[in-house]
Amino acid sequence: MSAHFQRELGKLKDKLLHLCAVVEDNLNRAVRALQTRDVALASDVVAGDVAVDQMEVDVEEDCLKILALHQPVATDLRFIVTAMKINNDLERVGDLAVNIAERAIALGTDYPRDLPIDFEAMADVTKRMVKQSLDALINMDADLACTVCSMDDEVDECNRRMFQVFDSALSKRPGLASELLHLLSVSRHLERIADHATNIAEDVIYMVNGKIARHPSATGRPCPRQQ
Repeated sequence: MSAHFQRELGKLKDKLLHLCAVVEDNLNRAVRALQTRDVALASDVVAGDVAVDQMEVDVEEDCLKILALHQPVATDLRFIVTAMKINNDLERVGDLAVNIAERAIALGTDYPRDLPIDFEAMADVTKRMVKQSLDALINMDADLACTVCSMDDEVDECNRRMFQVFDSALSKRPGLASELLHLLSVSRHLERIADHATNIAEDVIYMVNGKIARHPSATGRPCPRQQ
């Protein structure tokens, strides 16, 4: 393969990894803004979404240009296809981080501190899934990607418990329905972020091993979520 193609591939990898770093940082800051009631920090996360969107467009355009000009095959083709899919998941994680930040802004600083919805444990697992899925991408580590997939059920269970807690709290304190709904939305956003982290992990498995990790009934392969 030509030196020019290798340079283009290197630039694409650098852009994708930069997007990874920015999205992970935005998620961490959005959660921290909600936990600390830092409206200014939440506003910074919202404002930063424009940059994430532009990076997502740049990565996709680079992928399409490489496909059109160099017609990669085998491992290189698999990387380009995977990069396009991961790029989309990263943009969605960025959007969901913005949604969490917007909930922090809507709640402000004065809502009661004794509300029973506590998503700290759920947020910790979700952030860990994002970090490890991106580490798996950087290090081409299929085993770590499988670990990420196996964590998704824990986040799903946390989200189900949040609905139960919300239902109980709403019946006892109906006057706080708005605040409770905002917090319940955060739980849903975290659950969706975990799903995207799982998607990234599954794509890493494909990129490393050439094995499609989704839909085991269709592929005949064990789904990493169940390992």
